[in-house]
Amino acid sequence: MKQQKQGFNTTCTHFGQLEDKEFKGAISPLYMGTAYAFEDIDVKRYPRYFNTPNQVALAKKIAALEHAESALIFSSGMAAISTSLLAFLRAGDHIVLQKIIYGGTYNLVVEEFEKFGISYSFTDGFQAADFEAKIQENTKVIYIETPSNPLLNITDLKAVADIAKKHNVISMIDNTFASPVNQNPINFGIDVVVHSATKYMGGHSDICAGAVASTEKYMQRIFHLAKNLGGSLSDYTVWLLERSIKTMGIRVRAQNENAQEIAEYLHGHKDISAVYYPGLASHPDHDIAKKQMKGFGGMLSFELNPEFNASEFQKSLKLIIPAMSLAGVESTVLSPTLSSHSLLSAEERKRQGIADGLIRFSVGIEEVEDLISDIEQSLEKIRK
Repeated sequence: MKQQKQGFNTTCTHFGQLEDKEFKGAISPLYMGTAYAFEDIDVKRYPRYFNTPNQVALAKKIAALEHAESALIFSSGMAAISTSLLAFLRAGDHIVLQKIIYGGTYNLVVEEFEKFGISYSFTDGFQAADFEAKIQENTKVIYIETPSNPLLNITDLKAVADIAKKHNVISMIDNTFASPVNQNPINFGIDVVVHSATKYMGGHSDICAGAVASTEKYMQRIFHLAKNLGGSLSDYTVWLLERSIKTMGIRVRAQNENAQEIAEYLHGHKDISAVYYPGLASHPDHDIAKKQMKGFGGMLSFELNPEFNASEFQKSLKLIIPAMSLAGVESTVLSPTLSSHSLLSAEERKRQGIADGLIRFSVGIEEVEDLISDIEQSLEKIRK
């Protein structure tokens, strides 16, 4: 469903909301049923068919936010990613993937695709030419992630979409780090957009979910597999996710502002050897990011100087929380080598540029002065 002519926050708040016809409440009612009538009705509803009232309403909201015709809600980001990929790939097919992607996606490909007879190639870089160079006669999908996890590399959306169309392959993106607030890949020609809705859509570190948005044609193909794999989400969590998305615009924009200020503070800091954030003019992909992003996001990564221990730094923080996952209203940090990319070999992490001292920082909505003060006190403590 195309987005209506209304503002982003208005769409987040009102679009796709269910009407409480009985009590006239201001929020969507929650339908917890798993058994619905089947006679003399147009739609036979069942949770695994992704068509309960709350599932359908939220899918419409997400489709509108991503400027897509249709969407589906899944039980996790990996359920959304794996189902979407396998909907377009079969034995004998080939996929081209971005060099650096989320560790879970990487593991899915290298550990499972061979079982299905699907071959794959990772690019050598992030330029359009890197993707085109890997395309084979049996290539069916190009898969990207921008900004990437955890080094915030930027891939040119339109350039990749154009290459995919040129070679008649499906273009697919993990848009989790940007969120629909900051980036709408469909506007640049990307075919399928996936999200870990656990992150910015959920935004409160209390929901696990995934989402996919695309054309009606492609979503039917994804749905056909999804109903057989069974990765649907409980209606209570769907209801919570709809509640959370209402504030996504204001949350993410606040996180954008904080992340920009913190990246500038860290850049050139005497105790920091590298900062990765596309909002910095020094970022190699800054110009591309400006072209395709409306905000640079709430995620950044940085490396401490070699004499500092990343684990000690994180343990010395008092306000910022060392924790798995990302994108909550609270600021969190983690070491990718011990979490999101822990299943990669040391050699593979080194090849991808993920150093042991790398810290990924999910910036929250706290006062930025308090976050900077916490970083300073931690650095001061481990400096002694």
